[in-house]
Amino acid sequence: MAMARVMEEEIRSDEMPALHVVHVDPRDSKDYRRGVPVYVRRAARARMVRRRRRTIAIGVLAVVTVLLALPGHAFGGESNVGVPVDQSNGAQLAPGMVYVVQGNDTLASIAARVNPNSPSVAKTALKKELGSSVVVPGEHILIP
Repeated sequence: MAMARVMEEEIRSDEMPALHVVHVDPRDSKDYRRGVPVYVRRAARARMVRRRRRTIAIGVLAVVTVLLALPGHAFGGESNVGVPVDQSNGAQLAPGMVYVVQGNDTLASIAARVNPNSPSVAKTALKKELGSSVVVPGEHILIP
């Protein structure tokens, strides 16, 4: 394939410029196809995109694993017996806490956990709060 060069003649003020095609030897022309071939650049870009996607997927998997490994109380969850985690370790119930009634709980047993020194006072306050002396498993009680 022969290379051609377009030359512009000197412009005279009374004429329009004219372009002439001049034959040029291909050995004298500059090589415009320098650098890395396109197919190599495309393959490198595809590898980079795959590597980025893989890195993002591994990062998301790591975050999900860490979140799932955290204990339930980090998110205000409940233990496997239905009691809020801060209460399941045997801590005394404090006013303002919400207690989930278990299957073997009675008003007296809950009152004993609320006020171990004088459960009768706590039992009276709980009875007034509930409006009844009966507790149902799964019921949420606001400790007075």
